[in-house]
Amino acid sequence: MEEEHRVEKDQSDGLSVSMPTLREATWTWARVAASSFGGPAGQIAVMFRYVVEERGWVSERRFLHALNYTMLLPGPEAQQLSVYLGWLLNGTRGGLIAGWLFVLPGFLSILALSILYVTYRELTVVTGLLFGLKAAVLVIVFAAVLSLSRQVFENRAMVLLAVAAFIGMYVFNVSFPIIVIGAGLIGFLGYRLAPDTFTVMTGHDADATTAVISDAPADGRPSRRQALGTLTTWLVVWFGPLLVLGALLGRSNVLVQEGLFFSLVAAVSFGGAYAALAYVAQEAVLTYEWLLPGEMLDGLGFAGTTPGPLIQVVQFVGFMGAYRNPGTLDPLVAGIAGSVVVTWVTFVPSFLWIFVGAPYIEYLRGRTSITAALSAVTAAVVGVIVNLGLWFAVQTLFNSTILVDSYGMQLLLPIVPSVNLPAFGIAGLAGVLHLRFNQSVLRTIGVGIVAGIVYELLVAL
Repeated sequence: MEEEHRVEKDQSDGLSVSMPTLREATWTWARVAASSFGGPAGQIAVMFRYVVEERGWVSERRFLHALNYTMLLPGPEAQQLSVYLGWLLNGTRGGLIAGWLFVLPGFLSILALSILYVTYRELTVVTGLLFGLKAAVLVIVFAAVLSLSRQVFENRAMVLLAVAAFIGMYVFNVSFPIIVIGAGLIGFLGYRLAPDTFTVMTGHDADATTAVISDAPADGRPSRRQALGTLTTWLVVWFGPLLVLGALLGRSNVLVQEGLFFSLVAAVSFGGAYAALAYVAQEAVLTYEWLLPGEMLDGLGFAGTTPGPLIQVVQFVGFMGAYRNPGTLDPLVAGIAGSVVVTWVTFVPSFLWIFVGAPYIEYLRGRTSITAALSAVTAAVVGVIVNLGLWFAVQTLFNSTILVDSYGMQLLLPIVPSVNLPAFGIAGLAGVLHLRFNQSVLRTIGVGIVAGIVYELLVAL
């Protein structure tokens, strides 16, 4: 199978185009990684330009077919797409190179920002940067809700699923995995009663869903023996380091806890980074107390302004959690170790899903009951993202909050007199730029940062 992918030709325009050498492909994936700003839509567009339009290595149809796979998987779809295309061009080695190069620039950037954050954040300029960053990121989250809701809200059932997911998570603190599983079951069973209502083909990103090709079945079942061998290998790669850490440091060590928690996140993060981050934010802040509410938003801003997947923000969470609970290690050393562990368990599963799961996902795509389950999950994800946005908004736009804990509810409410008017102003400015004038995520956040720095400097005078 691997050899077949290496020698395949693209004859979509009647010309034969040779597949690249591993060195040629590696250079191109490095260019993709260095240009991967702007979230999934921008990252996918960069890959399309380099791999399809500029190099002509993969036909548009094959590119879109690969994209279709990643939209069905948990985890960062743009990084998974790079793994798939790398595998298509140069086999397993190509997939490994493409996938890890996609992550590397973001990892190094967020690691540097994390060290800067814990070392110099009391400086006025850094305080202003973080203040403006938080307010601008609120708009980016709101834009994600709008984008996804346009794809999902085809009928009343999808709206009700989103509302139920929001109430379950924000009001009753229902965990994200339960919401994902419950929505999937509702969609799967609902298809049997009302197939037209529950079959709403959706993806992670509005730009990506317009390019989905037909659900053609695979030519044949994939090899079970080969899939089992690959699955075993990647499970060892995924959990082997955690077993070693657990044996050396103990189950209660923060690095082991982070590894296990973010392994769970990697397995259930359907619907893109924003949906997973709602769950991460609540657990990391409220349950594990690895970081403060405002710090989670700072990390989200870091991930939004650096190359690589937005889910890379979990690296910041891992850094802060280990930095605050270093045990016998130096805090900075512990923070760096936390960054490595969390990055490992977040992105290794992407290789497993592609190398093992892609043939089976293709085989299942012709089954409309699976499409219905995924449609319901994506509708619930809208409600989860609203939960994330509201939670961040309350923490950013108000200086004081109150937690209502009664009748099974755990409802976070703002204290209205504590409203932060400068934060409202910067958020409003970012909203006008991003939603009214269609400015990019990077430019919108940049303006928010500048506004925050100017405000803090004026206050310091």
